[in-house]
Amino acid sequence: MTHTIPQENIDVFGPDSILRRLVGEARWGLAVTRATLLEAAHPQIGAALMENSTFLTNPWRRLRNTATSSRRLLDPDPRVRDREAARLNRLHSRMSGVDAQGRPYDATDPAARAWVAATLFESTVTMCRLSGDALDADAMRRLYAEHRTFLALIDGTSDHLPATLHEFWPYYDDIVEHQLENNEAVGAILYRLFANVPAPPALRPYPVVWAAGRAIAGPLATAITIASLPESFSRRVALPDLPGARTLMQAAYLSTALATRHLPESWTRVEFFMGLLDPSHHKGAGPWETVRRRAGKAAALARLLTPASGGEDDQVTRSADRFFAEVLDQTGDGYLRWPDLAAMAREIATRLDLGEQEEDRLFQAYAAWWRELQSALDSDGDGRVTRAEYAASAARLPSTGLVKIADVLFDVTDVDDDEKIDSEEYLNLFRTAFHRDLAGNDDSYSRGAFVRQFVSFMSGQQHSNAYISLLSSG
Repeated sequence: MTHTIPQENIDVFGPDSILRRLVGEARWGLAVTRATLLEAAHPQIGAALMENSTFLTNPWRRLRNTATSSRRLLDPDPRVRDREAARLNRLHSRMSGVDAQGRPYDATDPAARAWVAATLFESTVTMCRLSGDALDADAMRRLYAEHRTFLALIDGTSDHLPATLHEFWPYYDDIVEHQLENNEAVGAILYRLFANVPAPPALRPYPVVWAAGRAIAGPLATAITIASLPESFSRRVALPDLPGARTLMQAAYLSTALATRHLPESWTRVEFFMGLLDPSHHKGAGPWETVRRRAGKAAALARLLTPASGGEDDQVTRSADRFFAEVLDQTGDGYLRWPDLAAMAREIATRLDLGEQEEDRLFQAYAAWWRELQSALDSDGDGRVTRAEYAASAARLPSTGLVKIADVLFDVTDVDDDEKIDSEEYLNLFRTAFHRDLAGNDDSYSRGAFVRQFVSFMSGQQHSNAYISLLSSG
């Protein structure tokens, strides 16, 4: 079966766009996973992922945000597209540094961004081919043009991708052969992410069930992904050739194609898939509400952290240690560093779709808190806070920076600028930012009360279902 695209000009953001249609299909996740691995093998992208990304500790959050951002970038309304492109550029502009080999990396590097678009295009073509739904020459050219338009929206130009499909394949092969590497990010995706992926929200109350399923699904996901990669890349970085993996991979791709063709369309959409992973996306969803509440109880920080008191030092230390791992250590490397707090800022800015001025205020507030934490907790001056350093001083955390963060949240929530968050504004905040419908919140919040609640949670003194759903691992 092949797709034939009419010769007339088709708007990449219009209803006939191949890319726009695929972004809404759950099966595109196969292409995105494969593309992500090829992106990670790029030295600059791999370094940026390991230094800044929370994909290992919060993969479901990353998946949801990627889906949300993709929809915004392909929205028919140019204002929505431009706003999201500007947000991504601000986010990437904060990701630069030097990797472990002393090589500089920059998430705004045009060549690296072009490689992201290239891997998405090639992986989409591969997905269609392996699914028995191959694109014909016209469709492939159209899809390539759509990806160049997509890149131009984000980067301002598509010049770093070859102008024609004919020129693309030598470009792609050259990068695979001469630039990609088997780096830490590749290993993390193949052997840490798939093997240790945390349960999605709907299954957190059932850790035994999830662990059993993951023990089977993890190795299968690794085998399927490796088998789908270009053979030249697999040979070059010495990935294992697992017996039967290609047959398994082809069966997986064909199964998703059959499901897309024969199941009700609503069942094969990203929204349906995300709803199964996180039932909080279904507002007032009956049985899902029970599961959500049980998951919230299972994750409750009330069991993890209690206010410090005399004679309970060991308990406070244990609780602070766990709070560090589940909330503060966003990147999962065992330390509290600026990238962890930056990840929190990115998450809040993404969920609330903040404008440039509000986003800058938020990042500045987090930066102020980081400076306070360094001053108070980084006893050995190595630029990072260990779990032991945090646990030893958990009861005396500085909070000036946290107050600034809470002030930003208050200002974006108080939409009528009356210096008070009424019950509807409060509920809208959590529906928008945290995908939670909270019951029983009829009180209004003054700025002081709101700030105290947020600071109490972020200092580990008070549990909050809504905040834990935003910032905890998963």
